[in-house]
Amino acid sequence: MREPGSGAPFFPLIMLTRQPMRPTQWHYAFAVTIVAGTYCAPAIAADGYPTKPIRMIVPYAPGGGSDIVARIVGQKMTDTLGQAIVVDNRPGAAGMLGAELAANAPADGYTLLLADSSFTINSSYYTKQVRYDAQKNFVPVALVADTPYLLVVHPSVPAATLKDFIALAKAQPGKLNVGSAGNGSGSHLTGELFKLKAGVNLNHIPYKGSGPSTADVVAGQIQATFATAPGAVPFIKAGRLKALVVASPKRSATLPEVPTFVELGFTDIVVTNWYGVTAPAGTPQAVVRRLYDEVGRAIALPEVRDRLASAALEPLTPSPAQFRQLIALELKRWAQVVKDANIQTE
Repeated sequence: MREPGSGAPFFPLIMLTRQPMRPTQWHYAFAVTIVAGTYCAPAIAADGYPTKPIRMIVPYAPGGGSDIVARIVGQKMTDTLGQAIVVDNRPGAAGMLGAELAANAPADGYTLLLADSSFTINSSYYTKQVRYDAQKNFVPVALVADTPYLLVVHPSVPAATLKDFIALAKAQPGKLNVGSAGNGSGSHLTGELFKLKAGVNLNHIPYKGSGPSTADVVAGQIQATFATAPGAVPFIKAGRLKALVVASPKRSATLPEVPTFVELGFTDIVVTNWYGVTAPAGTPQAVVRRLYDEVGRAIALPEVRDRLASAALEPLTPSPAQFRQLIALELKRWAQVVKDANIQTE
């Protein structure tokens, strides 16, 4: 589809229509609507861009969700841009090492960062270590996909529903061990948010990644964890984990039988691990628009959507302005969770 009056590809605006909007939910309330006259002015092309390979920094090791998203989308962008998208894995410091590297790169469109929800969480948790400003040092380009967090338990845990799990936790305060991907991770703070809203006392066990945490639940070493869907779904399908609830606003297409927190009355617990492309602040607007168009073109392809779905990832296509709004709301939300839960930050 092309924008009226120009040769540039046109992707319809994503209108926010759900009321009332909550900071924890807004980015799921998209209804795709083509509004006549909304895009009247032609897009300005980035003359000659790109003329060399583009580096996309992934601030984690290969094989994780961020790496998967970067390689799926980067491959298709390489085809349409005519220049390679080179994935550069820079793990370390909970994603802060790669983000800092991107923040200090030239703002010329040749260095990008594949950010995820930890991009905003780190600013609230690692207050002394973070050396960049998620809003001032970056310009949002495009959200790509997200995947919900799931509360999963070992099959031996005597809880068939979330209500059962809450009752069990209240009967044994501080006795149920709930793992996370590490202090300050999305799974950690999702667990803290749940504890606040459900009024339960759970024993947090931090791991060095979501994989080890999930593996210990499968092995029965701990009772539960908040896991992302890609890592947990194979074990759920095999009967080695029980999924009690999903933190998305609506049921997951991958696990349609699992209820959401929202439908169980916890309307504030809507948390996903989102993935999006960002660039250093000062990157020319025309370059940002070109990249946004190319990301949109890539995730509109059936084969890309199929590959994302196979990894339990839901494609997203909001505008850069809506991505910027998400970052602002996430920064505010996680700062409040850290404060309300009295979490000792690092």
